[in-house]
Amino acid sequence: MAPSDAATAPLLPSFVQGAWREPTSGTLVRDASTGEGIARVGSEGLDLAAAVEFGRTVGQASLGALTFHERALRLKALALALGEVKEELYAVSAQTGATRRDSMVDIDGGIGVLFTYASKGRRELPNAQVIVDGQPENLARDGSFGGQHVYSRLPGVAFQVNAFNFPVWGMLEKFAPAFLAGVPSIAKPATPTAYLAEAAVRAMVDSGLLPAGSLQLICGSVRGFLDTLDVRDTVSFTGSASTARTLAAHPRVLGGQVALGCETDSLNAAILGQDAAAGTPEFDAFVASVVTEMTSKAGQKCTSIRRVIVPTDRIDTVVEAIGARLAQRVTLGDPRADGVSMGPLASVEQRDEVRRSIDALLAGGGRIVVGSREEPAVLQQDGTVAPAPGGAFLAPVLLAFDDADADAAHEVEAFGPVAAVLGYTDSADAVRLANRGGGSLVATVASFDPETVASLVSGIAAFHGRILVLDRDDAKTSTGHGSPVPHLVHGGPGRAGGGEELGGIRAVKHFMRRTAIQGTPAVLTALTGQWRAGAPSQAGDEHPFRKSLARLRIGDAVVSAAREITLEDIGHFAEFTGDTFYAHTDEAAAAANPFFPGRVAHGYLLLAWAAGLFVDPAPGPVLANYGLENLRFTTPVSPGDSVRVTLTAKQITPRENEEYGEVRWDAALVNQRDELVASYDVLTLVAKEDAAAASPAE
Repeated sequence: MAPSDAATAPLLPSFVQGAWREPTSGTLVRDASTGEGIARVGSEGLDLAAAVEFGRTVGQASLGALTFHERALRLKALALALGEVKEELYAVSAQTGATRRDSMVDIDGGIGVLFTYASKGRRELPNAQVIVDGQPENLARDGSFGGQHVYSRLPGVAFQVNAFNFPVWGMLEKFAPAFLAGVPSIAKPATPTAYLAEAAVRAMVDSGLLPAGSLQLICGSVRGFLDTLDVRDTVSFTGSASTARTLAAHPRVLGGQVALGCETDSLNAAILGQDAAAGTPEFDAFVASVVTEMTSKAGQKCTSIRRVIVPTDRIDTVVEAIGARLAQRVTLGDPRADGVSMGPLASVEQRDEVRRSIDALLAGGGRIVVGSREEPAVLQQDGTVAPAPGGAFLAPVLLAFDDADADAAHEVEAFGPVAAVLGYTDSADAVRLANRGGGSLVATVASFDPETVASLVSGIAAFHGRILVLDRDDAKTSTGHGSPVPHLVHGGPGRAGGGEELGGIRAVKHFMRRTAIQGTPAVLTALTGQWRAGAPSQAGDEHPFRKSLARLRIGDAVVSAAREITLEDIGHFAEFTGDTFYAHTDEAAAAANPFFPGRVAHGYLLLAWAAGLFVDPAPGPVLANYGLENLRFTTPVSPGDSVRVTLTAKQITPRENEEYGEVRWDAALVNQRDELVASYDVLTLVAKEDAAAASPAE
């Protein structure tokens, strides 16, 4: 476009305080391949403090009205809604320089994060608003006073500053766990690709699924945003280490008022094991991984391989193999042209920054062995191959360092399609070189030798957030070096920022506060929604198995009659099951064991009898028993002893989208001296409504 782009390109709106609002001016961002103007990005005229307050009030109220399961179902619905407009997002993504494969990593990857947290939220969290952490602690001899850790949501906002390379995935990886925790998000995308983040948020807003105030989007500068935050809020930052240091030095962070989590620069390494000679599956998988990481998103990934660490006598072989694969697999050009496998960098400014980094690597002792820093000829949309003066293209560049300890190799990150080959002498040397990165997000170890793998992994683990062991058995199924998954930690120590943006339910807890609650069993039961011994219980005339979730209450219980255990019972169980362990069949051997007074009943015999003592056999609201948890046998039961069981409703978890829920029962089996024999949790599936109540009257 002509220079008038700066005046004619549309202003990119932000979504704040429940409405789309245009700034008064903005910085022009351009198509990465053609240089044509796309939008003007800015935040002038927006009230940042008002947006924060809107999140703390309206957003907190709307999310606070939902349980974890209800929020999880919203995440699933949002994922489906984004899936319906995926093709439209792909078209916008192409303007950032992303190929279709790159766009899948960003857009489908972000949608996958929503699906994963939707699933984990329903499977691993209660249908409640508080997470009970660990077992209760008894703090009094008579059980009248105890403690319990709980997680409750932070009462502020999650302010999220995202990088330019993954405008959808990078935003949703922060949004999903915050939303599930019940904390509203304010997302700030990077200016060069903010228009794609805006398109994704617009689709989410248009779906009608976002609770009011749960997500706001501020495009453009947010200078001074930390001054609007306090102890109620968190900041999640992805970007350069220098910017992270500036944020960390802010008085509100230094003073502990605002929690800051960072994911920053990372000189990730890939180590080729000494056993992985040319021609082995591990060597081939290693080379393929390096090429993928150099070219995926044009190398603009915080997880990309920057240092290729190989046995010294294999440097030339590795360089040749990488060069050959690049020549065979990579077609550089406009991602909208057929056959293009690698697009441009996100902006001309980013390309120029990568070139400066290459110059620094060359000045630091590196030499280019594959590729060039000069402007390449690229495949255009019309099928011609020619330079693209307005585009941000850079061909893949592989460097080699004769001195593997050259400081530049371990300090300069060229955030583009650039990697450097370094030689090592033995496993200890490879570990030392990998750790010189000062802390990284991820490393790959390519080896099929268990001793080599153990040596390398144990040596580098403390310096890395994630380690991929690549071999012939997982080369085809591995998610890859550079693909974080929401189930596992995404973050790293030291230079990588020290944060953990993902990691399953751990990430949800980043937006919650753990508090130790102390009180009586009754108080702890009321605050946590989980019954504990010593709290009131009700053993009425109606068996609790006759009650649907609509009528069942925490503390409802049944106390069984006693049943005596005879030597014949023990012998029959041993013969019937084949469990003839000597403690149940040999009096002398059992008596010689320090744990038993003589022959004792099988633990599983006691469990079977306990079920017979508390089960109500007739059809009713209880649909199925699906397991036991936390089983402990505490006191041996001898012939002549009797046992009885108390079963108490401990936790009730309705399933939002089913006609049943889960009930956890506390089972306590005691002998005739009231000594605890066994304790465990019984898990059942129970109908929400009684059959009669659910059926229309006849």
